[in-house]
Amino acid sequence: MRPIVRSSSSLSRVRWALRNQERNSSTFCSKSRNILIGVNKNEALVNTSTCNSTLFSRLSFSRGFSAEAVEAADAVRLTVSSSADVNRTGPLVEYERRISDGELMTGDVCQLGALKELQRLHDELVESVDTCRLDRYNTSDKSSRSRWFWSRIMPQSSVSPVKGLYLYGGVGTGKTMLMDLFFDQLPCTWKKQRIHFHDFMLTVHSRLQKHKGLSDPLEVVAQEIAHDAILLCLDEFMVTDVADALILNRLFGHLFSNGIILVATSNRNPDKLYEGGLQRDLFLPFIASLKERNVVHEIGSAVDYRKLTSAEQGFYFIGTDLSTLLKQKYQELLGGNVVARPQVVEVVMGRKLQVLGANGCAYFPFEELCDRPLGAADYFGLFKKFHTLALEGVPVFGLHNRTAAYRFVTLVDVMYENRARLLCTAEATPQELLEKIVTISDAKSMSPRTSSRSRKNDVSELCVDNELGFAKDRTISRLTEMNSKEYLEQHAITHNLQHT
Repeated sequence: MRPIVRSSSSLSRVRWALRNQERNSSTFCSKSRNILIGVNKNEALVNTSTCNSTLFSRLSFSRGFSAEAVEAADAVRLTVSSSADVNRTGPLVEYERRISDGELMTGDVCQLGALKELQRLHDELVESVDTCRLDRYNTSDKSSRSRWFWSRIMPQSSVSPVKGLYLYGGVGTGKTMLMDLFFDQLPCTWKKQRIHFHDFMLTVHSRLQKHKGLSDPLEVVAQEIAHDAILLCLDEFMVTDVADALILNRLFGHLFSNGIILVATSNRNPDKLYEGGLQRDLFLPFIASLKERNVVHEIGSAVDYRKLTSAEQGFYFIGTDLSTLLKQKYQELLGGNVVARPQVVEVVMGRKLQVLGANGCAYFPFEELCDRPLGAADYFGLFKKFHTLALEGVPVFGLHNRTAAYRFVTLVDVMYENRARLLCTAEATPQELLEKIVTISDAKSMSPRTSSRSRKNDVSELCVDNELGFAKDRTISRLTEMNSKEYLEQHAITHNLQHT
């Protein structure tokens, strides 16, 4: 049967009718129905005999979702089925394929909600590839000359017509996985970049140092970033540093003016970013700009998927006086008669670290990495040279070593981003290490209501810190995953090693 080409207005009415029919129908894909699909730049109405109900079946029956969740899942299934019919690409289509192939667990309805936003953004970018100047190899000389000519006559805003996405939620909900899936479905010829937020800000500060003699170095840095990437995907957006907080508003003002489209993942609602930070009033305009230029979507889940990995209790040793055991395991990883020797590693902007290491494996007492004035830049530099860290003597954290706790959280983030392997001795389990770190709301709920001396002592030992309190769940989750078989296999593949 030949497709019947409709006008756009007719198609809009048909699309609206079909959507309402789907919402009100109590049957699912058991009868023939008309589905609207796209053929090149035209729209076509075609008749199909069946619909793919795989995703719906998994979601509704194996997970026991509520009627509302099933309805949401069915809407996503219809979108996926329609997309597959025309060989379209995108994160939603790829997600369903991975579920069908067994590469992912049964679909999570919360992840599906986020995927709808990512698919929306994917489709808008594909439609606006020329307008947004995404393809680095498809820039018309004529259009470039035209833009240059008119820009000399009158200033023009280059703000992208496409809104980005700010995806936030709890730890282990799949935010990073979904963003990576979205990123990988876009053409490799596009001007796109996926980078951890820590690493991104290190690059910004390094470039600012390079251009410090200019009247507005931030504008130049923004132009350089936009020249390399129009689509910017930032993982783990978290602001704890006052130096970052004070420049973000102007930096992203310039970035958005240069046409940057942002996709970001975070544990924090944008309104909670840098909460309680120094001079936060100067940071608030950035939050407003962030919400204006991006769709804000919360991904919720009761499941931490990182903790579903199978644990291998072989590299996280709990107790004191385990130095000999750690060194023995470290030597086994070095192999044979290899001897770890002191060496100097340049990490960033001329800074250097003294490292005991060999064969990509470094050994540090906890104090040398987390009690010294080191930061994300130093850790990123370290893991460009080493893929494995043996860390001796991780303490329980509290009010007395809050700064070391911040560095440890950053260290774990950098290791996780680089898929580095961690061997360590610690005073307690990951959960217990950070048990005394709490948010303000947690501290209020724990306030002693009796005169019990022990209860008061427990509360007095707490470290009340909102940023650290929110970050600790991510750190606990990552430490758990980093000791799992699945993570260690990823580590071996990433660094081209034999899995041990």
